[in-house]
Amino acid sequence: MSTIQSITPIPFNVSAKTNWFFISVQMSDGRHAWGEASLNGWEAALQTATPLHAQPLIGLSAESAIAQLRPSPALPGGLVSNAVISALAQALWTIRAQEEDMPLHTALAPLQRKAVPVYANINRATTDRTPAGFAATAKRAAQAGFEGFKAAPFDGVTPAQCATGDAEQHIQHGIDCLYAIREAVGPQAKLMVDCHWRFDEKSALSTLRRLESIGLHWFECPMAETYDNWDSLRRIKDQANQQNVLVAAAETQVGVAAFEMQIREKLLDVVMPDIKYCGGPAQMLGIAEMAASHGVMFAPHNPTGPICTVASLHVACVARGAHMLELQFDESPLYDALIGHQHPVLRNGKYQVPNTTGLGVDLDKKTLAAHPFKPVPFGIETLLAN
Repeated sequence: MSTIQSITPIPFNVSAKTNWFFISVQMSDGRHAWGEASLNGWEAALQTATPLHAQPLIGLSAESAIAQLRPSPALPGGLVSNAVISALAQALWTIRAQEEDMPLHTALAPLQRKAVPVYANINRATTDRTPAGFAATAKRAAQAGFEGFKAAPFDGVTPAQCATGDAEQHIQHGIDCLYAIREAVGPQAKLMVDCHWRFDEKSALSTLRRLESIGLHWFECPMAETYDNWDSLRRIKDQANQQNVLVAAAETQVGVAAFEMQIREKLLDVVMPDIKYCGGPAQMLGIAEMAASHGVMFAPHNPTGPICTVASLHVACVARGAHMLELQFDESPLYDALIGHQHPVLRNGKYQVPNTTGLGVDLDKKTLAAHPFKPVPFGIETLLAN
């Protein structure tokens, strides 16, 4: 019986703003697999947490190790610990599929669809943060074959500024950027905006009204999905739905249980579990199935590296419902350098299901070694928590 021989964390610098964080699991029979735990700015904590969660798994089979993984919002290590656990789950489920000589999706559940719609997150590729800059990136994504586009143009907005009325200039700039994107991609394209929890209720409702003529597909993460904000989120959702706009959120939630109340309460039209945080492939599939049972859409959150992309695609192909899959667009050529021709090809705005054994992609170790960790700014989650 093959057992876990080693577990190695590997941070990888992508750009001045971004690191990705991968975890390699090596088995005694020579098999290996990757998981992704990217959490911008927290690489040192991920590096420390990996051996804490990995050491008890050394010497176990992949199946036994999977049974030991227990993601939970209550873990002392918080999102850092859950990111490590989620990455370990990605790798171990991949190895389990390799041992059975089947694709990862086959190890999870029966295939429901052969292709999944993909939309381009154009935010980090847009270094020129003007309306013209966002429009130019959107045009490049459209030329690459994407039919859905998402941006986060409300730079500098915070809930505290909204409460004092000091955010208006930043909000108007973001609105101008979204109108420029709409003009660039045309009226039929799906256009989403990620608000990154920057608003209070009043500013979220006002922004929605000012965007009514733009034809948004969804309004993402207007406020933190905490219990104290539930009534506000209900009112925001009511306003959005009156405008034929969906509300999407919940990218940092962990485990099926954490999603249950939000799904049952129908606070959201679309839940966006992230395979890097929610607990891995099986947990993500459980969340998707619960969402389908309650008439809530499932659209995996996926703004980072290729392991997260392909693992999320495997889950989306077997979930009862899969609305769309996110892809970070053109932040860095290192995305393609890591996996090259192994990556799914975009056809008619969709990715086809991988049909090779395991995950279907491997990372290029020379590329990993050539771009070691560099300090980067914290992600927006950390900045708004201060």
